[in-house]
Amino acid sequence: MSNGSSTTEFLLLAFADTRELQLLHFWLFLGIYLAALLGNGLIITAVACDHRLHTPMYFFLLSLALLDLGSISTTLPKAMSNSLWDTRAISYLGCAAQLFLLVFFISAELYLLTVMAYDRFVAICKPLHYRTLLGSRACVHMAAAAWGSGFLHAVLHTANTFSLPLCKGNALDQFFCEIPQILKLSCSDSYLRKDGLLGLNACLTLGCFVFIVVSYVQIFRAVVRIPSEQGRYKAFSTCLPHLAVVSLYVSTGMFAHLKPPSISSPFLDLVVSFLYSVVPPAVNPLIYSMRNQELKEALRKLAQWTLFH
Repeated sequence: MSNGSSTTEFLLLAFADTRELQLLHFWLFLGIYLAALLGNGLIITAVACDHRLHTPMYFFLLSLALLDLGSISTTLPKAMSNSLWDTRAISYLGCAAQLFLLVFFISAELYLLTVMAYDRFVAICKPLHYRTLLGSRACVHMAAAAWGSGFLHAVLHTANTFSLPLCKGNALDQFFCEIPQILKLSCSDSYLRKDGLLGLNACLTLGCFVFIVVSYVQIFRAVVRIPSEQGRYKAFSTCLPHLAVVSLYVSTGMFAHLKPPSISSPFLDLVVSFLYSVVPPAVNPLIYSMRNQELKEALRKLAQWTLFH
């Protein structure tokens, strides 16, 4: 294969070789996917329907749930289809679309998590200016900036990745289309396209991470100065879910892309990629609803309304 135009399809990494294990993986993926759809769908419905949740924090949470739905819907349905029909193939255009959507949703989620850290910082460190700094228009603009930045990020990476000539086959060591795996098939040594873009990606990720860390340092300094124990508990309870989601997102992503080559193996790469691409979207609704009484109450009312109407 001399270039990308001669590649009509890619072969994704299979989870199992035997038919029994393939069907087992299908049902496992289906259960995880339905749980993610249910959890994120309930959060979206509860926030949209309950006027008491029409606040900046829950507006950003609704946006996060939409991104999680998009992210998990980009990878799992194709993995389920391949396991069910005993195939590994994905078309060239399908691979490009999957890569674009995955980069878009994951990048936008990182930017949105950064915005949510700013929301918590203003709420706890500058409560008197909260409505001024985070009015409805400002919230829409920040969410749109996160989604727009993710879109531009995805366009840049997808265009550059698929403009590289491919000459090392079409088999990917991953169950979805991912930039590092496609770069392994390239016969180009372009610094700008390979190392340059990956360096830009690392800088943007590090910048968001530093902003989140600095925000939480200021938040914790403000919380420990709250005189009442109940006030400190309430402040911490609004921050801990977001901090847990950020920790899950960053830890799985960093381990997936920064682990030493010496411990790398196809099986480990498969497990790690599953952790960072599938687990966060499925677990995030549970993390946000565990200690959030307002959200629990909204979900309870939603369930009652559904049952009795």
